Amino acid sequence: MAYRRTPAVQARLDAQREAVLQAAVGLLAERGYGGCSMAAVADRAGIATGSMYRHFASKADLSVELFRRVVTREVAAVHEAVARHDTPRERVAAVVETFAARALRAPRLAHALLVEPADTVVDAERLVFRRTFRDVLAAEIAAALAAGQLPPQDPQLTAAAIVGATAEALTGPLAAVPPSDPGTTPGAVVPALVSFTLRALGERDASDA
Repeated sequence: MAYRRTPAVQARLDAQREAVLQAAVGLLAERGYGGCSMAAVADRAGIATGSMYRHFASKADLSVELFRRVVTREVAAVHEAVARHDTPRERVAAVVETFAARALRAPRLAHALLVEPADTVVDAERLVFRRTFRDVLAAEIAAALAAGQLPPQDPQLTAAAIVGATAEALTGPLAAVPPSDPGTTPGAVVPALVSFTLRALGERDASDA
């Protein structure tokens, strides 16, 4: 007869897995993927390295679950920001503003999510991550088009271009910001990205006046 875990045993394993993921999130924010070895995460979680393999078959499996955990939180924050605005224009701006501001508040973590070399399975998850944000933007762009608020364009293509440009623009500030260049300080990056986004959509903003 196959062994069946009792509810108490399963609860302990579930709690341990959650502790492992929380430890991994903390290490990712501090050290990036390079610092998230199975041994390092086990040490942070307060368990034996061998116990890690009860939950994750390899570091690649841990990395994927870790990436999904953090990205789910970021996507939720963007959806919450979008819900606070009434017009498609405001919601598009809210997506870019929220994404960029949160990235700059946690630069090491955002760098790991966006560009740090990692396992190929993480690269695959990054594509899903970008497509998720693209789809959020595309839906709002399509709504603005339907309301006659924007010139004709392909919502998916425009959204993909905005996501790509935003990620690229953040790469430098997330790595290091030269304090002598006020145009690229974190405080200047977010409004500049929002302005760029609105112009890319075919709108004018206050800085065009």
